[in-house]
Amino acid sequence: MFASLSLVSLIPIFVVAALAIWLAGIKLSQTVDIIDRRFNLGEAIGGIIFLAFVTNLPEISIVLSASLRNEVGIAIGNILGGIAIQTVVLVILDLGLGRKAILTHESYSLQLVLEGVLVIIVLAIAMMGTQLPNSFIFMRIAPGDFLIVIAWLTGSWLINKARTQLPWQRKKVVSDFDYPKHRRSLKTMNKKSTFAILFLFIFSSLITLLAGVVSEQSGSAIATKIGWTGVLFGSTILAAVTSLPEISTGLAAVKIGDFTLAISDIFGGNAFLPVLFLPATLLSGESVLSNAQHSDIYLSCLGILLTCIYLYGLIFRSKRQIFWVGIDSMVVLVLYILGTIGLFMIAQ
Repeated sequence: MFASLSLVSLIPIFVVAALAIWLAGIKLSQTVDIIDRRFNLGEAIGGIIFLAFVTNLPEISIVLSASLRNEVGIAIGNILGGIAIQTVVLVILDLGLGRKAILTHESYSLQLVLEGVLVIIVLAIAMMGTQLPNSFIFMRIAPGDFLIVIAWLTGSWLINKARTQLPWQRKKVVSDFDYPKHRRSLKTMNKKSTFAILFLFIFSSLITLLAGVVSEQSGSAIATKIGWTGVLFGSTILAAVTSLPEISTGLAAVKIGDFTLAISDIFGGNAFLPVLFLPATLLSGESVLSNAQHSDIYLSCLGILLTCIYLYGLIFRSKRQIFWVGIDSMVVLVLYILGTIGLFMIAQ
């Protein structure tokens, strides 16, 4: 539908779809925060399973549609490139706090460390799966895809269990951030009924999904007209656009003081993305991971590296800042810029 349109017509469509994703993401963050509390899900669980799944609806639609068209390069690039760029979203959230606080210093949940480890685990399995032959597939299921799903389910179960059964105690939390002041924006919405909150959540999810499809289709047409490859486009521009829900929900969560939910949304979403390799393989009929290129393995390593930096930040919880962000965020930003330069060198 979009292939016949001119570049001048495609760009406004792409921008409007991105804006819709942004606005819907804000409502998603607000409703998830209330749903977490009313159903006692916990902030970290709300991020890793609930909000992480919904904010990845654009990626889900992109991967499924690309797999149906046998454009596995876009699917792989969007999944692995999305992990790296969504980790950089934490830099934006940290910058949004300014000098008031540092994101990893204000987050007190050990579950976030477990979520980061889960991201590393599923990425390690994905890289192992890229080395298996394309013929190693049974009933349209590749072993790497299956193991990723098992690892994600097991890890999510352990993280949920860690809510109450970790042998650690938090006797006192000292925060420099004024939480009550930033929770006032939720007072009006919190007065709504549970049915109204769930309806708004579902409606915002549908908007995110539809806008994701439009952004992928129009963006793919734009990439074709400017001569970009599917892998390069999927791992950069498309991954950046599909990260808009994470940016909007993250900023909204930070504004109301839910730092745990903000980080959990990113880590949870990153851990979930490789799960999409399974439906991609089922739809395309071939092992998607076996078609991975050198750039895809490169992106996986970059995602692991950036995740590890933030894990150190969560454990040490330093208060030091560089240009209004924590030291960990500055290191992540520099490494991502250098990593992106390396990606373009590989693509060429």
